Amino acid sequence: MPENSPVENIYSFENPPPVKNYPLYCWHIFAKILSFTLFGLGTIFISIIAFPFMKLFFWQKDRFRKAGHHFISIMFRFFVCFMTLIRASHLTTADKKKFRSLKSSIVVANHPSLLDVVMLISLIPDADCIVNSYLVGKNIVHIIASKLYIPNSLSYEEIMEKCLASLKAGSNLIIFPEGTRSLPSGQNKFKKGAARVALASSCPIVPVYIGGNDKRGLRKHDPMLRYNTRHCYHYDLHIKESVHPNEYKEMPSPAAAKRITARLATILADENNREFIKIYS
Repeated sequence: MPENSPVENIYSFENPPPVKNYPLYCWHIFAKILSFTLFGLGTIFISIIAFPFMKLFFWQKDRFRKAGHHFISIMFRFFVCFMTLIRASHLTTADKKKFRSLKSSIVVANHPSLLDVVMLISLIPDADCIVNSYLVGKNIVHIIASKLYIPNSLSYEEIMEKCLASLKAGSNLIIFPEGTRSLPSGQNKFKKGAARVALASSCPIVPVYIGGNDKRGLRKHDPMLRYNTRHCYHYDLHIKESVHPNEYKEMPSPAAAKRITARLATILADENNREFIKIYS
């Protein structure tokens, strides 16, 4: 990678640009804490009040999950608007109508920050996803995660069964092929899960590149009191060319999964999406 390249500037952990405006930087830290506090309060409201009320009208499990997906999308949309209002983050996309019209699609994306799934679900009304097992543990979030989403602690067969059922019901399945947030030095190696689900379901894969500026403070292992030193978090989402599993139907499944995963890695590679990365000014 060339020295001082856009990708290096965005993902390098060392030597962040110096703070130019300390009052604004302190406000961003305060806005971040306020946003996370609101998110926690919202989680309690949904778990204790909203879900029991919804159960009165959507008592069937499948109908409840569908209604829950739409409700969480609305709540995340409100949360994103709140973060925009207090200048904690800003979301832009030229593909809003495309996100709204997605159905039975496997949405794969790069994973630069903690809020990536929030941004995606706020744009996709009926979104399912595979969540980390700690979210279905002994905490308030598990009430939402266990009822609406697919924990990664299940066996491969169970995960595949739930993914196929969700897609068959018309939901869109969000998968981060890296399996975890990107490293400060760049993206992790892509896993084959999305490709395997696509081959088993014949559903299209819709790659989404999450661009914008430095997500310092939202990356893996970043401390809470850290923030982009110059600007509020900017998320710029772009739907890329779809990948159709039927193109690989003549190949053995392991080889097809490997080929699809490599193609996704190329489509979502940072170096191939430089135009969507905002460099410090």
